[in-house]
Amino acid sequence: MAVRAVRGAVQLERDEAAHMDEQVGALLTEILERNGLTPDDLISIWFTATPDLHSDFPAVAARRLGITDVPLICAQELDIAGAMPRVVRILAHVETYLDKAEIAHVYLGSAAALRKDIAQ
Repeated sequence: MAVRAVRGAVQLERDEAAHMDEQVGALLTEILERNGLTPDDLISIWFTATPDLHSDFPAVAARRLGITDVPLICAQELDIAGAMPRVVRILAHVETYLDKAEIAHVYLGSAAALRKDIAQ
C-alpha cells in the first residue's frame, strides 16, 4: 500500500453555504468513487478556496459526509488577476494500492479547464 495525493476542484455558481456544501460534497464523493476509496483510506484533506468565497469552510462538507476522524484544513488561494473565480480545490492524501498513473484527479464542471492535463 502507498500514500498518494489526489487532486480535485469545483467552481461554485454562487457564494452560499448550502451550495458550497452540495458542490464540495459532490466533489469529495466523486474523488472517493473514481479511485475506489473509502473514508478509512483518507489520511488528510487540504481545502483551498478563492478569496471571493466567504460563506463557509469547505471542510464542513466533508464532516457532513461523515468524514469525522480525518484531519482537515482550509486555506485561501492566492488572489491572482484573471484566475477562475469561486473555486474550491482539494488535495487529499490517501492510502491506496493504485499506482500514481492510476489515480483519478477530479475536476468538476468548469473547473476541468484548470488542469486539462490531469482532469479525468
